[in-house]
Amino acid sequence: MARRLLALALLAGMSIWPAQVFAYRPFDSTDAAVADRGAFEVELSPLSFRHDDDGPAWIAPSARLNYGFAEDWEVVLEGQAEHFSHGRSRVADSALSLKGVLDEGSLQEKEGWSLATEGSILLPGIHADDGAGFEWTGIASRRWDWGAVHVNIAAELTRDQKLGTFLGLIVEGPEDWPVRPVAEVNYQREFSTFEEASVLLGAIWKVRDHLAFDLGFRHAWVNHRPDEQVRAGVTFEID
Repeated sequence: MARRLLALALLAGMSIWPAQVFAYRPFDSTDAAVADRGAFEVELSPLSFRHDDDGPAWIAPSARLNYGFAEDWEVVLEGQAEHFSHGRSRVADSALSLKGVLDEGSLQEKEGWSLATEGSILLPGIHADDGAGFEWTGIASRRWDWGAVHVNIAAELTRDQKLGTFLGLIVEGPEDWPVRPVAEVNYQREFSTFEEASVLLGAIWKVRDHLAFDLGFRHAWVNHRPDEQVRAGVTFEID
């Protein structure tokens, strides 16, 4: 089922003309906004690359599907397929989430901070991510003339039933620039077993109001060992 859902996401990105862009790839964190009611927002990476202790791997595809089922609320399904040079493949980082805007602000064309919350069931993968877990995230976003900031704070019960935490910060350039620079800093910790700090630098190219592409380079230190990724993708909405 996970493979079928990811394949459908890839086909959607290749065959459906987009209607409106939100462009919050290629980040690990998210923003305090949701898809419009009755609309699908698709965040798709047909091909990315990573290199860590497991060796080099191609990620094809990585997808996040957001459906606005009510005013200020969406349901989210996400995951990615990873293919290693030695021939092994797996589906990892799968999750089913409920996200809602609690207080409308500058991301909804109003004043002040936009505030949102997201609860996620961490799903088992295929040949990866045994077990299930849960994550709750609080999100605050604000947009100014010079750019935007998005702050994420999360608590997690991991798939192997350990407690963890996540802190994320996204900074973006001006919204009216055709190509705007972006950066992200994250810190994630699974108590007593896992620690990760990461930095991402990239850009979002707004081709037109309904289409944007992204490219980012992410360097992480996982338990003080390097993890490098090159991410590329597209974001669009299907009414």
